[in-house]
Amino acid sequence: MEGAGSRERQAREYLEKHRIMELLNHLTSVLLFFRPEKPRDYLITLLERLRIAKETGIAFPFFMDNSNIVAMFEMMDSAGRGAISFVQYKEALKTLGLCTADEVLKGEGHIVTLDQFRDEVNKRTLEI
Repeated sequence: MEGAGSRERQAREYLEKHRIMELLNHLTSVLLFFRPEKPRDYLITLLERLRIAKETGIAFPFFMDNSNIVAMFEMMDSAGRGAISFVQYKEALKTLGLCTADEVLKGEGHIVTLDQFRDEVNKRTLEI
């Protein structure tokens, strides 16, 4: 009989392998961003669109378009310098459900431009 520790490890490996936590974080962020009247119906529709996109190779339906990404960046760049700190960048990715709390990102200590931020948000959204 397997021990509880082994089952927990297997469960954790399964969640990591299939990126379940990233998906759940992303879905939660989408709900909080759009706040649909019928959240269950909205999630069902979104998951169906994800499935179709994966099966057909058609691009994933982004929930944040360019104007949303720019607006989020500008809120973090309140001084209008054209860059945000790496800490702000990582927190934004976590808020959007595109980064886990313990994920190590390259570039720590550097500044992030709007183009870098937009590219990373779009890239990570495609990976979900």
